Amino acid sequence: MCGLRRVRDRTPPAGATVAAVVDGALFDDEVGGPPTLTVGELAARIARLTATAFPGDLWVEGQIRNLSRSANGHVYFDLAEPTPAGDQPRAQVAVTLLAPERQHVNEQLRRAGGAVRMDDGIEVRIQGRLRWYAPRGTLQLRMHGIDPTFTLGRLQADRDRILAALAADGLLHANRARPLPLVPLRVGIVTSTGSAAHADVVAELDASGFAFEVRTVDARTQGADCAPSVVRALALLTPDEVDVVLLVRGGGARTDLAGFDSDLVARAVAAAGVPVFTGIGHEVDRSIADEVAHSAHKTPTAAAAAVVEVVRAFLARVDERWEAARRAALATASVADTRLERRVARVSRASVRTLARHEDRLGAVADRTARAARRTLGRAEAALDGHGSAAIGRATRGLARADRRVEDLQARVRAHDPAHALARGWTITTTADGAPVRGVAHLAPGAALVTRFADGTATSTVTAVDPNPIASPEETAP
Repeated sequence: MCGLRRVRDRTPPAGATVAAVVDGALFDDEVGGPPTLTVGELAARIARLTATAFPGDLWVEGQIRNLSRSANGHVYFDLAEPTPAGDQPRAQVAVTLLAPERQHVNEQLRRAGGAVRMDDGIEVRIQGRLRWYAPRGTLQLRMHGIDPTFTLGRLQADRDRILAALAADGLLHANRARPLPLVPLRVGIVTSTGSAAHADVVAELDASGFAFEVRTVDARTQGADCAPSVVRALALLTPDEVDVVLLVRGGGARTDLAGFDSDLVARAVAAAGVPVFTGIGHEVDRSIADEVAHSAHKTPTAAAAAVVEVVRAFLARVDERWEAARRAALATASVADTRLERRVARVSRASVRTLARHEDRLGAVADRTARAARRTLGRAEAALDGHGSAAIGRATRGLARADRRVEDLQARVRAHDPAHALARGWTITTTADGAPVRGVAHLAPGAALVTRFADGTATSTVTAVDPNPIASPEETAP
């Protein structure tokens, strides 16, 4: 190599630090300036340096980020210092799990019961060797082992800490205190849309035959985005829209359900405005979300069945009360019928006795009335006879007086009868039409007059009218 000299290789003693190696003769300079290396030489020296500083296996703990699985079976991820989701880690290292070592790691996880699954956000303790990967120019931790108990221990520790904080804040039973409607037909579902859990819940609700109104809000149910996604979904379901919320997810490893052990999800469930039913994982799984929920159920199907049972129980109570009311009404009617029959019998007997007493009284009254009537009629007949005799006497005397008055009137009439006057020599003069002539004032010469005598009539004509009256005897007297 032009302008370069081969640097003498020095192997550091066991236990030497990286700083000691860097400060050693491995990078001794020539007098007058640093050496110029090719990229391959630099990569080789970094690889030797790394292998020298970390010759054996390492155990490293941290949080998985950016995990990806290649088609050839390799797994790649960054192992970072644990930080809240979304924050930039203070330090991280690239990890490579090649396909052969992956089988060994999976076997370790299976022996631990399958409770741990490698995914973003999971804290792990892994075993590997630090190596320089020259083709990419990266320092990698070649993983070939894992400690599942570390992850489970961290999960349990976090769980205990969060539960203690929730208890101190009085949130463990906050959602349980929410009143559950008598008929919760408006159901909100928070889960991954299209998942088996979602399908199981919808099928259970549909199979009930009840008129459920279902609103599904999609949420991530695994990985680092699980907690924020579930919190956002719960916030979208308000008491105005739903009566109850089903927070559900199918089964999986303990680490798959880690999002439901987060403080964010727990506080969101506790603060939800409606009761939250959880159905997370399998029968043996119990998350913090289950602890703070209104009620926790073994599976998503069981959670949906619990809502169906609430509605069915309400209808059963309605049927029971209706049946109880029917039985009570029948019993009351039967008692009323019995009482009515007894009262009818008593009233009938009392009526017979009352009628008998009244008939007796009526007979006595009739006898008294008959006797009194006969006495009254006797007195009335005697009084009538007396009044009749008096009336006959008064009538006889009245008729006699009337006869005398009639005779007097007849005498007066006869005295004024014109026939008597005519018989004494008086005449009656009338006009031709029969009008009496009372004086000369209305006579004129030529007028026809009829004079009536006792023995006949004579007709005459007025030749002259003398208005001078004939002197009365008194006037002619001397």
